[in-house]
Amino acid sequence: MSVHKPVSGRQLTVWYDGSCPLCQREIALFRRLDGGRRIAFVDVSEPGSAESCPLGREALLARFHAQEQGGPILSGAAAFAALWRATPALAWFGRLARLPPLLWALERLYLAFLRVRPRLQAWFAAKTHS
Repeated sequence: MSVHKPVSGRQLTVWYDGSCPLCQREIALFRRLDGGRRIAFVDVSEPGSAESCPLGREALLARFHAQEQGGPILSGAAAFAALWRATPALAWFGRLARLPPLLWALERLYLAFLRVRPRLQAWFAAKTHS
């Protein structure tokens, strides 16, 4: 994992797939919970936006990534745990998710989600256009 300066000096930088209807809904929820104070959200589906991260665009679109200020770039369940820690209403769960057994279990759940993500994206897209 590489260390890179987070976007705009925020506590956390999150890179997400803005072309994914499921991701759009989830990020919208976290934007509301954050109120624009702690988290910089970067939509890597936008041209040139992935340049804020040393990882390639394909890697950023394949898994969820985040970086706490001054820390390494995290992916998967560890990135979600960082997002929860930066969100006051979920900070307790983000701290709990640092425990290795829980983080391991959350990563397994995330990997299972990645297998069904294309079907969920199609379902959300169809529901949005209905």
